[in-house]
Amino acid sequence: MTQDDILRMAREAGLTTMAHDSRIARFATLLAAAQREKVAHWMRSLGYATGHGDSIKDLLDHLGTQIAEGLEVEVLMEREACAKVCEAEYEGYDWADREKDGAEACAAAIRARSKT
Repeated sequence: MTQDDILRMAREAGLTTMAHDSRIARFATLLAAAQREKVAHWMRSLGYATGHGDSIKDLLDHLGTQIAEGLEVEVLMEREACAKVCEAEYEGYDWADREKDGAEACAAAIRARSKT
C-alpha cells in the first residue's frame, strides 16, 4: 500500500480535510515505512538481502531475483551431480569402450543442458 493509497482511503472515509492532509500524509509515510521494514525483517530472517528498494514492491522484486538465481544454481549443481553419477558408473570397471563412451556421452549431454 502506498502513501497515495492511504491518503485516498482517508479522504474516501471522510477522515481528512485540507487542514489534516499533512498529518495524514505523515501517518501514511510512517505506515508505509513500517510495512516495508516488516517485509525487510522477514527477508533478512530467511537470509535474503534486502537491496535498497524504497517500497515493498522493490523488496519483493529483489527477493524474486534472488530466488530465481538460487534455483538456477541448484539446477546446475543437480545436473553436475547427475553427470558425475554417469561417470562413476564406468570408473573402476573394466568395461568395453562402447559402455565407457556411452557413460561419457550421457555425462556430456547432462552438462550440455546447462549451456542452453
